[in-house]
Amino acid sequence: MGILIKVFSMTRLFRFLALIPLPWMQGLGAGLGWVVWFVSPSYRNQFHHQIGAAGLTWAQTRAAVSATGKMVAELPWLWARAQGQSVLPRVQWTGLGHFEEAMQAGKGVILLSPHLGCWEMGGQALAEKLGPQHGDLLALYRPPRKAWLQEVVGLSRQRTYFKTASASLRGVRALVKHLHAGGFTAILPDQVPPEGQGVWAPFFGRPVYTMTLLPKLAQQTGATVLLAWCERLAAGRYVFHVLPPSLQALNKPDTSLEHAALLVNQAIERMVLSRPDQYLWGYARDKQPRAGDGA
Repeated sequence: MGILIKVFSMTRLFRFLALIPLPWMQGLGAGLGWVVWFVSPSYRNQFHHQIGAAGLTWAQTRAAVSATGKMVAELPWLWARAQGQSVLPRVQWTGLGHFEEAMQAGKGVILLSPHLGCWEMGGQALAEKLGPQHGDLLALYRPPRKAWLQEVVGLSRQRTYFKTASASLRGVRALVKHLHAGGFTAILPDQVPPEGQGVWAPFFGRPVYTMTLLPKLAQQTGATVLLAWCERLAAGRYVFHVLPPSLQALNKPDTSLEHAALLVNQAIERMVLSRPDQYLWGYARDKQPRAGDGA
């Protein structure tokens, strides 16, 4: 009963907050980001640990504190806004031709979008923009461990042209089939995967556990791998960037998983260094992997 009350309460709260104009929520989130900064020593320590490893200064990255708060405050609108309310009027596009050219090969596209900017907006914008011509965006999805959060997060996975498959062996098989059919997917490449599903590779000079799913998908399906990210602008606006192809080596059978992981991490480094003020520095990228769960 307690869980049901929490689910009901959180869903109602998110639906209410989704009615507030997005720029207002971003402003509130920026302030809350700094509140968390001042009350959480562990967050501050993790932030400084990560930017130190990247060789960046506080001046270069301090805006990421408010950006993280904005990211959290955007979630009610992104997850719980009314069905049919489009995100596209808020999003500009650059480099979309790289995606279209890759899709013409008929082997599918894997878009890699790290924890930079607003990845939740990016996923929904991709699905809504590209879905009418290219079909559903199929993404792997692992529900939150807390049952009362599953319903709330699930709201975001019920959008037109946005489909999910479980982050399991069965889901990966569905994704392979989707790519073989010429479909497309989006993956957060800087998540720490479960144990047994990655290799250790350098990231800003430290060994981090890096997923091996990407080269396996690329080599098995022939899908083109593209880097992309959704930049947050002012006043509830965004621009989605698709970068020119740079990870063709992931498709080559003789590219080892270790070398592929290195190439992906180096590409993410370049993206992060281009806009360190919008990266999620509080994420423990160098943490130990959790026990495997069959994905």
